[in-house]
Amino acid sequence: MCPINPEPSQKTKQPKAIFPNIFAFPPNRDTLGGTSYFIVVDEAKILIDCPAWEATNQDFLSLHGGVDYLFITHRGAIGKTPGIQQRFNCEILIQEQEAYLLPELKVTTFREKFQLNSSIEVIWTPGHSPGSSCLYYGHEGGIIFSGRHLLPNQQGEPQPLRTAKTFHWHRQINSVRSLLAKFSPTDLQYILPGANTGFLRGKGVIDNAYGRLSQLDLQNLVQTLPLL
Repeated sequence: MCPINPEPSQKTKQPKAIFPNIFAFPPNRDTLGGTSYFIVVDEAKILIDCPAWEATNQDFLSLHGGVDYLFITHRGAIGKTPGIQQRFNCEILIQEQEAYLLPELKVTTFREKFQLNSSIEVIWTPGHSPGSSCLYYGHEGGIIFSGRHLLPNQQGEPQPLRTAKTFHWHRQINSVRSLLAKFSPTDLQYILPGANTGFLRGKGVIDNAYGRLSQLDLQNLVQTLPLL
């Protein structure tokens, strides 16, 4: 099934349907412009990273049955996690190295991977931050919710982007290699990035995801200098 193109922006920015059961929230200032996503399936309602914690988004989540899981892709996406758990009594899923950032909350941690159900898996992809992780959704041809591990550049092409705050650049490159080894062109069709979504120019997704990732010159990227 093809992704649904987002509607033109309105005064009140509602979450947009990217696929019939996947929604993208407007960029959140609390997470430095991060994009949060919401997956609505029969087994669970899964929020990926924190949207702006305002009435419009709270009402939207409530209307769709609340939140069962809040998955944090990296430390910079924590946002208003305490308020979300308090409102929806949801389970917080975060890689074990970053769980200490939520000392007062009940969290579920994982090391390398965590299987939510038969079609949804969380995968540790360290580099951007120590606990940087992605969520894989096995429908619609296969989707990676990449957090800030993989982002579109100005041409809309997916790649790891090194910044002055990158935790470990070589590990981030190796994490890209691990995704290429784990998946194939038949089960990884789309990337939904956790930031830089404006570079997608309204498409909402990076398509031909595996093909685009396989074209990256990872050896050359190892030499990339950080952005200041």
